[in-house]
Amino acid sequence: MLSRTADNLFWFARYMERADFIARIANTTRRLASLPSGDGGAANEWEAALSAAGALEPYEAVHGAVDPDKAVDFLLFDARNPSSIVNCIESGRVNARAVRTALTIETWETINAGWQEMKKVQRQHAQKPLDTEELVAFLDMAMKLALDVDGSAYRTMLRNDAYWFSRLGLYVERADNTARILDVKYNILLPETEAVGGSLDYFQWNAILRAVSAVTSYHWIYREGVKPWLIADLLILRPEMPRSLIACYGEIVRFLDAIANAYGRQGAAQRRARQTYTKLQNATMKQVFTTGLHEFLTEFIEDNYEIGGAIAEQYLLD
Repeated sequence: MLSRTADNLFWFARYMERADFIARIANTTRRLASLPSGDGGAANEWEAALSAAGALEPYEAVHGAVDPDKAVDFLLFDARNPSSIVNCIESGRVNARAVRTALTIETWETINAGWQEMKKVQRQHAQKPLDTEELVAFLDMAMKLALDVDGSAYRTMLRNDAYWFSRLGLYVERADNTARILDVKYNILLPETEAVGGSLDYFQWNAILRAVSAVTSYHWIYREGVKPWLIADLLILRPEMPRSLIACYGEIVRFLDAIANAYGRQGAAQRRARQTYTKLQNATMKQVFTTGLHEFLTEFIEDNYEIGGAIAEQYLLD
């Protein structure tokens, strides 16, 4: 496979997973912003959303102080935000179009149809801002598109290097997203005037679980009320949870090994991925909190970034 083809497949999956994540973050924040709180209320919630999306600095460079309406527009539609939903879907389609022969008809038609629907909404938004109902419909559309693309690829693509590279992109992006949303909750979201374990804290943690589709999973595994350390355990160390860090790295190792076996050569990407996976397997929540959750997640995000770079250097660069 050409490096350019592998690169397009890798980034096609990453962009679609990112669009899904931004839609989930925006939908969750919309709910949280309606709750009464101190220290800036809705603006604090949207600042956390921008931070989780890695878009706070670009936003502040354009708009300055966080305004809820401007934050929504920046996350969903602003062309100046590389990670806005419309930019992610647009970039995902561009990458998919470049490798249409490596994708199945079903996968291509799914992303293309979703892109066409997005363009309609984009034109509507250019004429007048979306109302609440239209905003929710657009977020639902973006999440459904990511789900449909993922499902069509899973059900129709051959298990070969094209599929493996697309899965790598998905899981590298998903691991980054899970780490970021967990880190933001611990360090930004709860106002200083609110008590840890208070009603606002409880609603925020429930919202985080909803953002990663883990409410039912949490209660199945722990069978007790929402507790921050158990949510951290679920999203970091529980392999049963599809969006947990350890589950993502189990898949990254698996697909990197499949590529290495097919090409007959191991490399830095495999070694780095195994090191991170082993670190997660050997970790305990007591060790994580002793070290500091923020420090643990920051180190993980850096490691994940470096693994993305190692994959690019080993396979994706001409």
